[in-house]
Amino acid sequence: MRRADRLFQIVQLIRGRRLTTAAFLARRLEVSERTVYRDVADLQHQGVPIEGEAGVGYRLGAGFELPPLMFSEGEARALVAATRLAQAWLDPALARDAESALGKILSILPRPTRAAAESLALYAPGFSIEPAIQQHLQTLREATQARQRVRLDYRDAADTPSQRTVRPLGCFFWGKVWTLAAWCESRNAFRSFRIDRIAALQVDADAAFRDEPGKTLADFLRQVGARLD
Repeated sequence: MRRADRLFQIVQLIRGRRLTTAAFLARRLEVSERTVYRDVADLQHQGVPIEGEAGVGYRLGAGFELPPLMFSEGEARALVAATRLAQAWLDPALARDAESALGKILSILPRPTRAAAESLALYAPGFSIEPAIQQHLQTLREATQARQRVRLDYRDAADTPSQRTVRPLGCFFWGKVWTLAAWCESRNAFRSFRIDRIAALQVDADAAFRDEPGKTLADFLRQVGARLD
């Protein structure tokens, strides 16, 4: 990779993340961390507002913009593939938004690049999730974003019914099923619920919640990580 291309990639990678370490940049660009430090310093001297320092991480200052990007044929194909695969497993609203976003991207590409991307022989038939489950997924995703409590009618693996009031934290896809990670107020603990086992749900629009220490998605992920370790 030419150095000019590497410098451009460094800016792209930094602006795509909240905080980017030199170790991450070195792995992505297949160079040493010392090379990253030198390149970042050169970019800063050239006026690119990269904030941060070695050993901590970097981010771009507010207001910095780059000109519109053009995708290569390989990148365009990757976008088409990712969208086609995702649409089969997303809820209806996100699937429509993904298709709309892809259309906007393809519309600005040169004709040969667009044709190459659209001719990609990779498809994901759209019958992967039952409509009722898709609707539950959309409702739970929206409740998670709005920080709204949800009441669930749930059946576990033994088909035992229960009613739960939960704080939805995130939806996770495991290749065949979606699960909801939540703080269960009925059990006063984190729980994961398979969305295909939710018989009914109701969002309590008047019961918004705030993140509390020990009950957040970050706390849930730390707990899962500790169990795996």
